[in-house]
Amino acid sequence: MAEIPFVPPLDDVHYGVAEQVSPLIRRVIARNPSKFSYRGTGTYIVGRAGAPVAVIDPGPQLDSHRDALAAALRGVQVAAILVTHCHADHSPLSAWLQSETGAPTIAFGPHGLVENDPHDEHDDEHDDEPDHDPDHEPEPSEPILIDGQPVEEPAETIDLDFVPDIAVADGDVATTFDGLTIRAVHTPGHTSNHLCFALDAERALFSGDHVMGWSTTVVSPPDGDMRAYMESLRKVIGRSDTTLWPTHGNPVTDVAPFLDAYLAHRVAREIQIVDLVRAGVQRVPDMVAVLYAEVRRELHRPAARSVLAHLVKLVDDGLVAVDTERPRLRSCYTAA
Repeated sequence: MAEIPFVPPLDDVHYGVAEQVSPLIRRVIARNPSKFSYRGTGTYIVGRAGAPVAVIDPGPQLDSHRDALAAALRGVQVAAILVTHCHADHSPLSAWLQSETGAPTIAFGPHGLVENDPHDEHDDEHDDEPDHDPDHEPEPSEPILIDGQPVEEPAETIDLDFVPDIAVADGDVATTFDGLTIRAVHTPGHTSNHLCFALDAERALFSGDHVMGWSTTVVSPPDGDMRAYMESLRKVIGRSDTTLWPTHGNPVTDVAPFLDAYLAHRVAREIQIVDLVRAGVQRVPDMVAVLYAEVRRELHRPAARSVLAHLVKLVDDGLVAVDTERPRLRSCYTAA
């Protein structure tokens, strides 16, 4: 597998503090660390001191984070509230912030497919397992701690109440204020409505969960789409951003080699799955047992979701055949 040059971890996190991380960017980290959100959700405040600002990913419904944002934005005009996607660690506080400031919420749209789908079929005994990406974890044998105590591991949930005031498409100007322009970059894959936001003035891309410096990204059908994800990665590779600011973790500053490795990792996993199918391994659990032999057993369910996402693409590509109408976790796969 391709080695990804992950960014060193956030060891010293100052929760609830608006820290200046670039000339035009401040970041407030929510106290919601988990295997999904790493050390916590980073809400970005973009703009010059004393001038209007845009807020990117207001974050989870957490009183301490709401209060921290209120303090950071006191006396500041909020021009726009930008949301990368509507998972519950990104969008929920946008409703409060919109009511407090009158600024419009801006995103690609609400969450996509939310009804049950055969792609989501799984074993009942695994219902309570976390759905984070098993390919990489920080400190895999140790829990994340706050004040010496392990944090809970919430599941990644969807904010179904979120509907933006303004919907923007790929390439649209999301907002302009104080001479600054932020553009929308549609990057489906993690979710169908995922957007990155490009700040022209610093050649910076707020990458949400599309690209994270600390980990690979969850792609889980039916709304998660591996083909769309890999195409979106190639789109970002084709840009000229000098810094990626993910919602979780530290920025990526050596952008080109990082993105190349990020994509190569997915391509290598796809090749491994095709090779297994051609060797006669027909079931997702058996593929997971081989591909993730060194990964803890409790992570095999999210591993199965990742394998399924690849199989959906491979069936569409005509490289793999499936014995059901559409790929499922319990389907039988053979070489096409």
